[in-house]
Amino acid sequence: MSLQRKNYSNLAAPLGPYSHAVVHNHTLYTSGMTAFGSAAQGSSIEEQTRQIFSDIEKICQMHNTSLKEIIKVTLFVSDLTNMENLRSALFNIYGAHLPASSLIKVDALFARDLSIEIEAMIALPLDA
Repeated sequence: MSLQRKNYSNLAAPLGPYSHAVVHNHTLYTSGMTAFGSAAQGSSIEEQTRQIFSDIEKICQMHNTSLKEIIKVTLFVSDLTNMENLRSALFNIYGAHLPASSLIKVDALFARDLSIEIEAMIALPLDA
């Protein structure tokens, strides 16, 4: 299967030289997603996380998959003081379908009022 670079009209257009996602060998790889440009920008890390996963879910729906099929996430956070709130939001989003995960503390994200950026790897149906 060749690489398929994807942008989605139901998401804000990428501002830089990247695609929203790339599909390869029945796996969907998202770019780092943030709450930039949404109502959640500048709000709590939990609200930003919910917004990001709402956008990831939109991408999943375009590929006939769901958040239950997340293989791995990488979370980049600029502040570690609200980790319990972040963990609670993630448990609510994942339910029983816990992915592999990495959490990386960064000095800052590209906009001062962003607290988290998330990239995901998601399994696609074999007929996709």
